[in-house]
Amino acid sequence: MTYKTLLVHVDESKSSTKRTELALQIANKFDSHLTGVALTGISRYIFESTELGAGDPNIMFHLSALRERADNAVKHFKRICLEQNYERSESLIANDEANGGLGLRARYADLIIIGQTNQNEPSPSVMSDFPEFMIVNSGRPVLIVPHTGETKDITGPCAVAWDGSRESARAITDAIPLLKLSELVHLILINPEPKEGTHGEEPGADLALYLARHGIKIEVVQRLSKSDTGGTLLQICQELQVNWLVMGGYGHSRFREMIMGGTTRTILEKTHIPVLMSH
Repeated sequence: MTYKTLLVHVDESKSSTKRTELALQIANKFDSHLTGVALTGISRYIFESTELGAGDPNIMFHLSALRERADNAVKHFKRICLEQNYERSESLIANDEANGGLGLRARYADLIIIGQTNQNEPSPSVMSDFPEFMIVNSGRPVLIVPHTGETKDITGPCAVAWDGSRESARAITDAIPLLKLSELVHLILINPEPKEGTHGEEPGADLALYLARHGIKIEVVQRLSKSDTGGTLLQICQELQVNWLVMGGYGHSRFREMIMGGTTRTILEKTHIPVLMSH
């Protein structure tokens, strides 16, 4: 198992450079094909309408401005790839909103790299629930890159959150190619209790053995906490000085609203390190 096709969302935000550089770091490790995708933010169904903007210069001006923003994002992506001399890359502009435009293309990639929602820097092409939508609907592992903090070496120490759930198992399996590169993987269990269907008599032992068979160096970390799980997990990550985190993404969609579990929501809002999530 490896990552041969990577998809990174690019835009004009300040954190787009960080996402692209992390995507290139991963692409170099796996000799991957990297595609940078910029979205105009207008649904493809509207673009397909023959009446779009007919006789209304204000609409055409707005659409032109959105297209220019996407074009600038693509140019910036190309410039970074050129500076790093990475030739296995391409870029494209999708006339669509981010959820649909990137979500459809995600089905043909091994790993998706997107940004954390930044409430202080809203985007005209991205809905605020973009990370949640991609986790639940893309069918692929999603690496969320925070807009604050320093993005460190992906081969450095990392943390894996394990609660015995299907979502956690999916995320960990999806992350194996990267976990095999990490110098040490901390397997974190918060308030673990031996029980049928979740943890065995020794919580974490079965998963540690599973990962060890993949050549992954594991250290099991068990913690008891009365505070919220998401906040505790981030605190442990800070104490262990890990470079990134793997965890299951819990949630579902209800019409346009994304209903996420409390732990997932906390991590998406407050993380300062990249987080790989799968649903």
